[in-house]
Amino acid sequence: MRRVHDLLHRHPSISPAVILLLTCVVFTVLNQRFAAPAALSLLVQQTAIVAALAIGQTLIILTAGIDLSVGAIAVLSSMLAAMLSVPPSVALLVGIMAGFAAGCLNGLLVTRIGLPPFIVTLGTLSIVTAAVLIYTGGRSVPGARLPDLLTWTGEVINIGGFRITTGVLMVAAMYLVVGFALGQTAWGRHVYAVGDDPDAARLAGIRVNRVLFSVYAVAGLLYGLAAWVLIGRAGAASPNAIANANLESITAVVIGGTSLFGGRGGLTGTLLGSLIVQSFAVGLSLAGVDNQYRLLAVGVLVIGAVSVDQWIRRVRS
Repeated sequence: MRRVHDLLHRHPSISPAVILLLTCVVFTVLNQRFAAPAALSLLVQQTAIVAALAIGQTLIILTAGIDLSVGAIAVLSSMLAAMLSVPPSVALLVGIMAGFAAGCLNGLLVTRIGLPPFIVTLGTLSIVTAAVLIYTGGRSVPGARLPDLLTWTGEVINIGGFRITTGVLMVAAMYLVVGFALGQTAWGRHVYAVGDDPDAARLAGIRVNRVLFSVYAVAGLLYGLAAWVLIGRAGAASPNAIANANLESITAVVIGGTSLFGGRGGLTGTLLGSLIVQSFAVGLSLAGVDNQYRLLAVGVLVIGAVSVDQWIRRVRS
């Protein structure tokens, strides 16, 4: 058990990798269409949005925080980009920077006022949601009224029988860039140090509040980019889009092996966790199983992932 513990502690992504492999095998046995290029293409495209949002969620959870406003910020960015009467490039930039500004607001409230991340993001969730509904009047923007630049992330690329979108490629690039920053830069090491023990990090000379603020700001910027992927995927902009994004992004991060107590985890596990959640949706649908069982299975996986994390922390201590 000590060897298993040490292995899981050094490589948190092992557990979700095994779960994803078993999931694919089981659903392929139940229905061979699950492994067909068309089904896999759909799975990857549907995973892209939650996977993009989960990057920012991972950064925040690594610092022992949590973000309940992720979906609302992404919707705000998408609606601003879709409804502004300015050149498309300017509208897109304004939408992305709106996500960045919302992330900065969360960071300021956490670092300057000292409010708990849960309370801060719960409050901004309500504020941003209300602001979007007031600004849009609850109206959606159909794809026919959107410029090509905003729907560019929905363009399909054929690779053999496999179909992906430019949005999927953009999300992959986001994972590579942020993953490099976490694993190969001083900023990434500081993020892990702050999440593991902020007092020890402070004594080591790390400016904890600056690191925390940067994490929330970067997360907001990522939410703005995810909004661009969302527009391309949906082919429209709606104030009621991705209603479950908050819970789905947290679920993907937790199943991916990132500790809710901070300081352990990574983006590889988050990507695997996002694929697991969507695999259950596609696999159970192809198997003709009621969607409620997907929620049941995901709930069991979340409790199991947190239990494993608690076991690792307990044995470690």
